[in-house]
Amino acid sequence: MSCLQLERLLPEYIKRFEAYIPSKPDPELMRLYGCSRLYRLNNNENPLGPPDAALEVIRNFFPPKAAIYPSGDAYYLRQKLAEKFSKHPDQFLVGNGANEVIGFVIKAFCESGDNIVTADKTFAVYEWVAEFSGFEARLVPLKDYEFDDRGMLDCIDDRTKIVFLCNPNNPTGTYWNRERLERFLDAIDSRRIVVIDEAYCEFVEADDYPDCMSLIDRYPNLVVFRTFSKMYGLAGLRIGYLAGELSVVDAIRRTCVVYSVNTLAQEAALAAVGDEGHLVRSRQFVRQGKDFLRRELTRLGLTFVAREGNYVMIELPMSDTLAYRKLMTQGVMVRSMTGFRFPNHIRVTISFMEAMEAFIEALETILRRSV
Repeated sequence: MSCLQLERLLPEYIKRFEAYIPSKPDPELMRLYGCSRLYRLNNNENPLGPPDAALEVIRNFFPPKAAIYPSGDAYYLRQKLAEKFSKHPDQFLVGNGANEVIGFVIKAFCESGDNIVTADKTFAVYEWVAEFSGFEARLVPLKDYEFDDRGMLDCIDDRTKIVFLCNPNNPTGTYWNRERLERFLDAIDSRRIVVIDEAYCEFVEADDYPDCMSLIDRYPNLVVFRTFSKMYGLAGLRIGYLAGELSVVDAIRRTCVVYSVNTLAQEAALAAVGDEGHLVRSRQFVRQGKDFLRRELTRLGLTFVAREGNYVMIELPMSDTLAYRKLMTQGVMVRSMTGFRFPNHIRVTISFMEAMEAFIEALETILRRSV
């Protein structure tokens, strides 16, 4: 029996790429770190959960429907999104979380020798998908925690197909205001696709935050990503979508794998669309949590970034990976930021006050012991 020649089969760009290792399930983590309860503050989930109408759909899901394939193109959800945003249903493409639609766009437009441009300290999946697909990811450093407009434009060349902007940015919470974004789009001048990832847009309260759905008519090269994982509390069902000009979305649809979004996710998302009361409650919840963290982190003398989004990034006088392990022994799980190229920083999701108080208590304890 011959041996598998794996090294010969693997492309060089796959050999260079390291797999992302997700965290273990909570019971395993609690056993590993010796804690009796675990506050999960690492994934920017909405602790309020889904809107009431979506909860009702989940509770009443008819089990025999699990044997039937879902709508291959999320037909009814696209109709609802079109109604909400005053667009044609075919201007929307639904995927198994926003991560899948990132792959759709890159596969649709990039070929050998092409590159994408984004920031060096932003949502890493743009970079990852490009790199493990064999395309160059050009990363432009942030300036004062914000995307560098001029630096990104200077980084673009004839082989740049896509520019990715996260707005507001994860993990800094900084955002492109309307005037700045339109100026940037004018400078791009339809020569390549610009993706605006608005995973956290529903949390934004700034008056000058741009409505990118309305900008699609003016900028046919604009593609907008949104998700039901964050504000709408459906992360466990994995559903997100993109919107764009009709011909652009039609091109992206050619790379789409049908039936990737399950029936329950589609029905729960359909029920969640348009629940403004849930958005208002969640924003108020996040605002109160951020106010608490601002006060406590200031008291502790720590530097932090608390802009838009449902998270706060904190600079520590110690290794973030060490802080992660020490906080875990206290039953608090945060996101270490070395992977985001922010060494000695952690990101904390806004949650219930019990969890926020437990985090501050645990943080104060590990800081005191590190002196």
